[in-house]
Amino acid sequence: QVQLVESGGGLVQAGGSLRLSCAASGRTFTSYTMGWFRQAPAKEREFVAAISSSSGSTYNEGSVKGRFTISRDNAKNTVYLQMNSLKPEDTAVYYCAAVQSRYSGSWLYRRSVYDYWGQGTQVTVSS
Repeated sequence: QVQLVESGGGLVQAGGSLRLSCAASGRTFTSYTMGWFRQAPAKEREFVAAISSSSGSTYNEGSVKGRFTISRDNAKNTVYLQMNSLKPEDTAVYYCAAVQSRYSGSWLYRRSVYDYWGQGTQVTVSS
C-alpha cells in the first residue's frame, strides 16, 4: 500500500507561482512512477505530468509545457510540481498518483493505470 498526501495548494494571482508537494508513505517509492493530474469543475480529470524513478519526465504539452516542472526526491519520498506563470484556467483540484514503473509514454496519460491517489489539493488562480 502507498498513501499519498498532497500539500501546497492555495489562491494565487494570474502570473504567480505555486509549488505542490506529494509525500508518499511506504518503502517502495522508487518502484513507482509518480504523476500529477488535475480536475476543474465539471471537467474530466486530466493528466498534467509524470516522473519516473530515474527522473525522466512526461508532460501534457498542450496545457502546461514550459510552465510546470515535475521533480522528485527519492530520499524524502516526495514528488513536487512547480507551477509558474499560472493562468485562471489552471484552477483545479490537483491530485498526486502513483503507477508501477513498467508504464511509460502515453500510458501515463491514462487515469486507469494508476494504482494509488491522493486526496487532492485545491489551486485557484484569480485573474
